[in-house]
Amino acid sequence: MTIVKTSQKHYPKAEIARRGMAFGLDFLGAWLISAVFNSGSPGIQFVQILVFIIAWLVLRVLVVYNNQGQSLGRWAFDLKVLEVDNGQVVGRIPQLQALLMREAIIGFSALLTSITLSTIMANPTAILLLLPLAIDCGSALSDSLMRQALHDRYARTIIVSSRRGYSLDLKVKRLVEKLQRNVRR
Repeated sequence: MTIVKTSQKHYPKAEIARRGMAFGLDFLGAWLISAVFNSGSPGIQFVQILVFIIAWLVLRVLVVYNNQGQSLGRWAFDLKVLEVDNGQVVGRIPQLQALLMREAIIGFSALLTSITLSTIMANPTAILLLLPLAIDCGSALSDSLMRQALHDRYARTIIVSSRRGYSLDLKVKRLVEKLQRNVRR
């Protein structure tokens, strides 16, 4: 009797730029929703922070859990989050608990970024609040094998390219190429 090892299905790793754009789109959605609750007075707005946290969890946990591993930003850029088990990509979306752990970490960094954007004019040292996001996401640049950020490693997840989505990056690229051709004429 011979034991034959079956090959694992290949999941293409997502490029850092596409991941950043997808994160930015999700962040923009949560930030715009929470900006409605800004009172306009200087300082940190606690209601706005609470609304941002709720919007972030809805957009990045509930939508992902119910939409085959894709948030709005990941859908727009053809990405999805999958589970990793013992260094191997498993072809299923993570459990709700793993998504909550993952998004709590990156959501905290996104919240600090939101606070930075709200207070940067009054307090320029607020730029230091961007450091946790830079450290967390910067770790994906150093991981050439799996391209996992710190929050991905902790929650045992990975972002991969997907066939299901809107392909916003490709559509914008085609539009820019078409505009460049028209300008040259």
